[in-house]
Amino acid sequence: MTSFDTSPQLNVWRAMLALAVVFVMLATTGWTALRTHRESGGLQASLEKWRHGSLHSLRLPDPAADPARLTRFFASLSAQDRARLAHRYPLAVGNMNGAPVSLRYRANHIALEHERVLERKRMHDNRLSAAGQQDAGRRMHRYESLLTPGRQILSFDPEGTGRIAEVFGNLAKAQRISVVVPGVDTDVLTFQKTNRPYTAPVGMAKALYAAERTAAPETRTAVIAWADYTSPDGLGVDAATGARAAEGSLRLNALLRALPGRAPVSMFCHSYGSVVCGVAAHQMPPRVADIAVAASPGMRVSKAAGLGTTARVWAMRDATDWIQDVPYLELGGLGHGADPVAAGFGARVLSARDAQGHAGYFTPGTDSLRNLADIGTGAYDSVTCAGENDACRSGLPATTTAQRA
Repeated sequence: MTSFDTSPQLNVWRAMLALAVVFVMLATTGWTALRTHRESGGLQASLEKWRHGSLHSLRLPDPAADPARLTRFFASLSAQDRARLAHRYPLAVGNMNGAPVSLRYRANHIALEHERVLERKRMHDNRLSAAGQQDAGRRMHRYESLLTPGRQILSFDPEGTGRIAEVFGNLAKAQRISVVVPGVDTDVLTFQKTNRPYTAPVGMAKALYAAERTAAPETRTAVIAWADYTSPDGLGVDAATGARAAEGSLRLNALLRALPGRAPVSMFCHSYGSVVCGVAAHQMPPRVADIAVAASPGMRVSKAAGLGTTARVWAMRDATDWIQDVPYLELGGLGHGADPVAAGFGARVLSARDAQGHAGYFTPGTDSLRNLADIGTGAYDSVTCAGENDACRSGLPATTTAQRA
């Protein structure tokens, strides 16, 4: 009889080998991208200028103060004074949780126009390499697109590869708010794509917003495409650890605590974005009613109960999604824990039929998008469960217009 070595040491090596295989697989499935970094520091400079600034000889409040305090500060100002601050400190105001969303849109428009001019100059800067000039051109065109009238940029930071968030709908008057949290290789340049648009944050959010309006036309909804964190940069340790998720979770919860009104919030977290949401979950405000993950490599917990949230936890994965081959484990900081669609995890598992692999969950016409829209509008009795049963709807009340609102 042949004996097999089942020592703990061998199991560790097997797990490490599995993770190495995953890295190779990720490299061949599009997670790897060559980026040209551009150091800026504009946001920090604007914040520092704000900290030393004044209005009518009075010092300005700490930009990191509680959002409620900052809301009261801006409410005490005249429209002229608010506009003056937006022009003096555009990046600071545009990223300030607690500032009126309409003022943040205006401030970020000013900041984007300033960056557009800078990048246009960099395109012809002979001190830059050809690759650097080409990168400047791509950024300049991206900023021009973001400056299109009607776009609502909630946050913008040009530093490095850039962070950004955009709103679809009327955030201040919304009865339901959805937040889309994307995964790896997300930055200013990949925020929106012409080819395969529904694989990028803007396309995801626009598709979800349209689907929500179709599902519940009587409900005022708003969707945020939230790429305001530094995501893992393609193949590397960052994609297999929670370091970037931990940093992103702080920024995500800062946003959630500062959202206007009292509308329920639903989180839609894709791929590595589900790791961000998993780390952030225990500190999300009570108004977060749902956390729905798609194509998740794990949420850094062994069970949904470990997330420490009162929100309903939903999960989905298409049958053709390669993420199912990732080892669902956590070992020495590598890996993200249990599979959210596994029966023992405790999430409500949704149908993702026709999602078209790892990046197709927000494609119009799919079960996955319809399910996400039903969650976003509070139409829980309309969702389609995986396995063609009613398990994911158990214990949920029938939907009413009042509940959706």
